[in-house]
Formats: sequence, C-alpha cells, structure tokens
Amino acid sequence: MDLDWLKVTPRGLYCVPGDFYIDPTSASARAVVTHGHSDHARAGHGTVLATRETLAIMRLRMGDGAGSPDPVAYGERRDIGGVDLCLVPAGHILGSAQVVLEHGGKRVVVSGDYKRRADPTCPPFEPVPCDVFITEATFGLPVFRHPDDAGEIDKLLHSVALFPERCHLVGVYALGKCQRVLALLRARGYDEPVFLHGALAAMVALYESLGVAVGPVRAVTGVAREEFRGRIVLAPPSAAAEPWARRLPDPVVAMASGWMRVRQRAKQRGVELPLVISDHADWDELLRTIGDTAPAEVWVTHGAEDALVRQAGLMGFAARPLSLAGFDAEEE
Repeated sequence: MDLDWLKVTPRGLYCVPGDFYIDPTSASARAVVTHGHSDHARAGHGTVLATRETLAIMRLRMGDGAGSPDPVAYGERRDIGGVDLCLVPAGHILGSAQVVLEHGGKRVVVSGDYKRRADPTCPPFEPVPCDVFITEATFGLPVFRHPDDAGEIDKLLHSVALFPERCHLVGVYALGKCQRVLALLRARGYDEPVFLHGALAAMVALYESLGVAVGPVRAVTGVAREEFRGRIVLAPPSAAAEPWARRLPDPVVAMASGWMRVRQRAKQRGVELPLVISDHADWDELLRTIGDTAPAEVWVTHGAEDALVRQAGLMGFAARPLSLAGFDAEEE
C-alpha cells in the first residue's frame, strides 16, 4: 500500500500533511513520541506531543532539552494538518502509546514498543483494527517465547530463600524494568524493603509521584555490608562489574531481560540467575497482535524484521520491512 502522506526518512517516520515525525532520531520542530526510552525520546525537539507520563519522563531525563510539551491523553483526538491523531496504550512502560493516524480514508497504527502481558505499572495494550499496522520486532524470532512473569519472580524468591547468607543483585534498566520488577515482587507477596542503586532512585520516585506504588525501597548508600545478606538489590545491568558491587556479600548476580532467553548472553554478562522478564511482545504475541489488528498490510521495524515479514506473509498478510535506523533493542 502506497501512502503518499506517510514517509520513511533517515530521521524516521514523517507525516507529510501534519508536518511531524514519530520518534525522530534527531531534533525536529514537531515530534510525536511513543514513550520515554532514549532510543525513541530524544533531546532537542521543538514541540513534543506525547502522554503526560512520557513528557514527565523526558523532563526528568533531559531537563530543558525535553522540548515544549504538548500532552495528549489516551483516546483524545487531535487534528493536525488534516490528519486525525490519537494515542492508545501500548503496554510497554508507563506512558507508552501507539500512535493512531487517520487520513485519506486510511488508518495507520504505529505501535512503538509494546507488550501483551499484564503489567501493574502501566495500562494494557489496546489492539486497534487498521489498514496498516507498523509493528516492532525486537523478539521477532520463534525462539523467543517468554515464560510466565510470576514464575520468573518465584525463581528469584526461591533463590533468596535458598541462599539467605548471600545478596541478590538484579540488573534492571532504570525506566520500566526496575519498576515492573518491584511491582511483580509485591504481587508475589514480597514486602521486604528492596535496595536501590542510586541510578534508579529518581525514576522510581517519579513513578510513585505519577501514582505507581512499588512498596518500600531503600538506598544502598550508608548501609552496612551485613544488612545486605538475604536482601534484593536492584541496580543497572553494568553494576555487577563495578567496584561498588564489592560491598555486597557474595552476590548472586541476576538480570531481568527478555534477552536472558539466550544462554550465551547470560554467560557473557556473568549472570548466575537469568530472569526472562521482557517489556516487549514475544514471537507468539507479535503474531497474535497482527491477527488482532487485522491490517491490510504489516510494516515491520527495529528487530528481526525479515522473520516476522515472512511469517506475516504465511498468515495471509501483505508485509514489508521498514529498516528504520537508530533504535536500540538492548534497553528492554
């Protein structure tokens, strides 16, 4: 399907009549931003249209570089240059949104990053029937079938009970994964304070200010070594290799990521306890979402594009890769 009003450019997807980019990779006069991760939300834009949560995340991360905010609530409709635009939940992280565009009798849904699992830290993904569905493909290979989240948290809690003399150091990204792991721990009945590396504290505080409760947390600073025994410490994935980690008593190094499905990745990172907890749709969920949206065409971007394009074709959908540059599948 040739849409002369939506173009793939080196800067990203460009809506011609609306004169805006979606998740542009460089500074733009008007940007529509799907969520706050740094490969989608960049500094230096003029006007930024996004959910209020995404705008708050950008302000925390970028300060004055976050641009001029134009908040849009889920389901609110905007007419921009004759293009009808609205945002619907993507279920990826707090504030994440799909961008729904209608123009010239066609509806296009730009998924951004998304997942289909329940997540207490953000509204769930809402499938929107459309003519063109632009989907991510971070885990667009059949090998990626994510296990149950609760089971992965139970693995962590079982290890904590099994090794009460050791600390459990869990690698998590600061935005989304940290808060989700905290919420999943609480959902499994863990009510002890969780220790936070300093790099995670500000984003946890922002989530709580936006109404996402994560239970008791403590900073790691000023805590005696013995207090960490039998405790869970959340830290950035790189923290286990830092001198800071030597303060911890014989840490069990864990990491929460969809990439922990690949054993070689876990081994390379020195991960003793891989936790397959992802904020992206897995292979089966990608296929289910294509079926749910029932598009005339599927456009696939940032990930295993070719495999998903081929499978969509076998399912009877016209599909093609977009090959957009500048998106990092690691921060998930």
